[in-house]
Amino acid sequence: MQVLVDADACPVVVKEMLYRAAQRVEVPVTLVANKYLRTPPSRFIKALQVPAGFDAADDRIVELAGSGDLVITADIPLAAAALDKGAHVLDPRGTWFSRENIQERLTMREVMDQLRASGIDTGGPAPYTPQDGKAFASQLDRFLARRTPPGSPA
Repeated sequence: MQVLVDADACPVVVKEMLYRAAQRVEVPVTLVANKYLRTPPSRFIKALQVPAGFDAADDRIVELAGSGDLVITADIPLAAAALDKGAHVLDPRGTWFSRENIQERLTMREVMDQLRASGIDTGGPAPYTPQDGKAFASQLDRFLARRTPPGSPA
């Protein structure tokens, strides 16, 4: 099992939680971005820079993802593609994407894109809050605890 992070838009606080979790449970965490990322020295943490380009980071994450892996992203099409590969997908606010909710989210995204294309200001995402960070940390901890073999560091 590995953790793959859509790092270009991932909040710093989430990255820091993932760095600590990587060390604590000795799980590989790979941050994928189209810009250089500085990460703490660790054999469990790496940054992968992809060429600039539309969806280059997303495509690389899908290429790397496998069944049972954890993908961290707020990108709905990326979440759908990762789910298709059998990965688990958690957004930085602590909400799980699933086979049950992904189609509704893809449809809503398409509707919002159409509204924006017609000139309607739909606003952006709400600011990231401490409650979002707590929700993410809680879901991440639960996920890692369920997947950490007995006797491993927790």
